[in-house]
Amino acid sequence: MDLCLAVSDLHNFAVKHQNMYPAEIVTPMKEELTENGFRELLTPQDVDEQLGKDGTTLVVINSVCGCSAGTARPGVLLALHHSQKKPDHLATSFAGFDIAAVQTLRENLLPYPPSSPSIALFKDGELVHFIERHQIEGRSAQMIAHNLISAFNQHCS
Repeated sequence: MDLCLAVSDLHNFAVKHQNMYPAEIVTPMKEELTENGFRELLTPQDVDEQLGKDGTTLVVINSVCGCSAGTARPGVLLALHHSQKKPDHLATSFAGFDIAAVQTLRENLLPYPPSSPSIALFKDGELVHFIERHQIEGRSAQMIAHNLISAFNQHCS
């Protein structure tokens, strides 16, 4: 029994302190956003600082999920390119890689369950719009962009 508990504790420690994906896979997906002005949220402190800012903050919880993340990132970029109103701040964190930061983000997304990829719009630290993975799957980048542009028009200056 003690051995089982110790193995369980070791597994929990490894999950909390080790990335699920190698950097070689994650880096290009991160760069798709960071090269377009998104600030990486790597720690819980980064998340708290970002969400504590005045104005609107668009947060993308990035993911390796092929079909969903493959349209989420382009959809976000299309929205930013084509919308007259834009969020004041852009931020991103990577599920399964920036583990502690994503956990803190998810605490700010309650009551929504964990979802990656996902896209959240905060205004003065309060969640005002959220697109879950199931709302991304099977949708084109243009559909995601249209959804975000509507949210930007409603909540951004």
